Formats: sequence, C-alpha cells, structure tokens
Amino acid sequence: MGLVDRAGRIRHPHQHPTGAERPASEVIRTIADCLEHCWGPGVPDVVGVGVGVAGQIEPDGTVAFAPNLGWHHVPLRREIAKIVGRPVTVLNDVRAITFGIWKHGAGKGIDDLVCIFIGTGVGGGIVADGTFRRGAHGTAGEVGHMTILAGGRQCHCPNRGCWEAYIGGWAIAERAREAARADPARAAGLIARAGGSIDRIDAKTVEEAFPSGDPLAKQIVNETVRYLADGLVTVVNALDPRVIVLGGGVMMGGLTAFLEEINVEVRARALPTAAEGLRIIPAQLGEYSGVLGAAAYARAELEPR
Repeated sequence: MGLVDRAGRIRHPHQHPTGAERPASEVIRTIADCLEHCWGPGVPDVVGVGVGVAGQIEPDGTVAFAPNLGWHHVPLRREIAKIVGRPVTVLNDVRAITFGIWKHGAGKGIDDLVCIFIGTGVGGGIVADGTFRRGAHGTAGEVGHMTILAGGRQCHCPNRGCWEAYIGGWAIAERAREAARADPARAAGLIARAGGSIDRIDAKTVEEAFPSGDPLAKQIVNETVRYLADGLVTVVNALDPRVIVLGGGVMMGGLTAFLEEINVEVRARALPTAAEGLRIIPAQLGEYSGVLGAAAYARAELEPR
C-alpha cells in the first residue's frame, strides 16, 4: 500500500504480510493499521481509500469470493470504512491495475485498452470508448474464463476449456506434471530441479529450466505461447482494443521474450480491421501498479466531478 498523490506519485510505500490464514476480520484490522502508518502525522488530508482484491467484487464493495484468501461474502468496503472513518472503494486487483495503467502508465490517453495479467490465474481489465468497464456485476474483464477449447481442461471455475486452464501458473504446473508422469525420462531435468518429485514441479520450475534448453520445459513454454496467442486473437476480435498490456508473474517471468512472436501471430490471425495498428506491450508500472490504480480509481469515484 501507499499514499498516492494526484500526479500518481506513491509516497510512504508500505508492505506487510497478508496473513491470509487468519480470519478476515484480523486481516482487515491489519489493513487498517497499515493505512494509518501510510498517512501518519504531517501528510495532507486523505480523500479516500482504494482497495484491490484478487477476487470477485460486488457493486457494494463486498468480496463475493477471493480464492487465495479463502474469503466468501466479506463486506470489505464497509468494514474498512468503519475503522478508518474515510470513504472506501473496492475493485478487483487486475481491474485496479488496468485503471492505473490507463491513468498513469502505458495506456494513458488510450480510449480502447485491455490489460491481461497472467500469474497463478489470468485476470483482465477493459477500457472501451474512453470508459473504464466494470460490468453489471463488477466482473467485466474476466478473460481468463473465456473458453478456448470446448470440453477442454477443467478450470478452477465450473467451466472446462478456459484460457486460464492452459496459461495460468497453476495450469502450466499441471500440464508439466502430467507430461512428466507420461514420460519421466524426458522430464528428468524438471524432476531434478523439483528436488526429485514430480508433484513439486511448478511454473517456476519450467521457467528456470527453459533457458538451458530442457526439452520438456521448451515444449511446455512453446505450447503456452501458442495458447496465449489463441486467446489474444479472441480478445482482439471481440473488443477491438488499440493496445493490449500484458503483465503478471508468469508473463514477466519468461514469456516477454516471445512478445514479438505473439504480436506477429495475433496480427496474422485476428480480423484485419481489428488488428490494424494494434500494439501488444508489456506492463511497466512495477510492483505498486495495483496500489496506484486502486488509489486513482478511488480519487475518480470519490472526488467531486
């Protein structure tokens, strides 16, 4: 978290372990304590608080479901506002990042923008016709759960064949482990990197093995690049963005090396009109991009227009 000024400069940045194993009420109390650390004595009046959460957020700021926190129907906006005595806005973390990129980053001045972050899962955010899109239930941008293969791999959502089930960090790990069990000899390098256990192979194992020319890591990465391009073609055709910003741990961890290849592939396969002038670029706001975006969104929502 951090105190963010009108120009998008982050002052008093602060990090603290979430402690997600604790009850939601304790996590919220820690958030409130950390907020007071950021706006201690001598800082200007704080307009409000913006919060980004990796989960589905209801219009009233309730966290409907946040799988990595184990939260179900947690009234986050109400509880933080009650403690800190300031207005609060809550939105999905990737939507917050999208807003920050649009206002202060590579998307500044762009009226049609899609941000896609590939980490453990796949999230997204949309700016269309100069308007930040939330959707009827605040879930606009969940591109990770669009189907790219009917009847395909089981996702963590109820659907099969989701984009996330092929390019998300958890899916890369699953695909690598399945391939290792099918051909342990070919997977010897990955198994060794995972301490001799197939069950400990994860996306990071694949990322680290790829530069050495490991055959299975190379296969998994090349397949992931192809799946990534498959989904991007659908995004381009459906939303007609001027710019697509790609970020997240999996993307920045190794797939940025394929960015030019991805650009070429998407332009070749998308509708020609939608692909004209399209730019697919990496995110550049850094680890505080969610903080910046959540604060910018709060300012836009809470300050008089």
